[in-house]
Amino acid sequence: MDEILTDLSAPSLVTVIEANLFEFFKLFEQWPRAEVHDNPDMLWTITDIPFPMFNSVFRAHFLDPDAAIETAIARCKCKNVPMMWWTGPSTQPAELSIALEAFGFTGEEVIGMATDLRSLPREMSLPPGLVIERVGDIETMKKWCRVLCVGFEMPDFVGEAFLDLFRSIGFASQSTVRHYVGWLNDEPVSSSSMFLGAGVAGIYCVATVPEVRKRGVGSATTLMPLHEARTLGYQAGILHSSHMGINVYHGLGFREYCRMIQYVWLNQQVSK
Repeated sequence: MDEILTDLSAPSLVTVIEANLFEFFKLFEQWPRAEVHDNPDMLWTITDIPFPMFNSVFRAHFLDPDAAIETAIARCKCKNVPMMWWTGPSTQPAELSIALEAFGFTGEEVIGMATDLRSLPREMSLPPGLVIERVGDIETMKKWCRVLCVGFEMPDFVGEAFLDLFRSIGFASQSTVRHYVGWLNDEPVSSSSMFLGAGVAGIYCVATVPEVRKRGVGSATTLMPLHEARTLGYQAGILHSSHMGINVYHGLGFREYCRMIQYVWLNQQVSK
């Protein structure tokens, strides 16, 4: 496990907001359905799953963006899958975004955020009736995947892919990746994941089913892993927020440190 980050200066937090994401996707190395290539010029993953996130490019550092983009597109055409390409503060060259758009990628901005875990309240108060548990077996993971798909309006095959991925990684108590499911009246209603990497606690996959939104369920399911991380000695939590979620995370103590863009290439030959 990485050394816990103690330098919470803005430049340091910007670095780990990206680095935690990169390390999270390197977990795909444990998944038989994925290829992971960690090269000096970029990190990329590819699968046979027709959903952009599973076929991603990160940490670009090269001189000829057109050649790199053409190679990535050809790779995805061979697999008949779409692709996601992340850009951020460390991306080189700076004009990569222009090149991606010229090749038909469309971008959505996400906000890199961080919080000092030492400032969290000592005790958590949960909405009435809500129980949050850490996922420890495959049956509970199935419930987690269902909540994720309903919350983000994703097709069932995406949940099946997540289930296969996290089953490959496992649910060991000391694992660097941990999942949480919220139950309300014995029904699974919320999900989150935490990845301990790059010295910080990264929060991912926060979802709430529509019928229980605006009751503090999503906030509680975000805070629970952060409290656990603090008990493990971690000082910083990070996440990557959409514009829709930024005010919620501000309310939990997160602050903005950088902007990133998720560029998606849909691959028109992908079967519907």
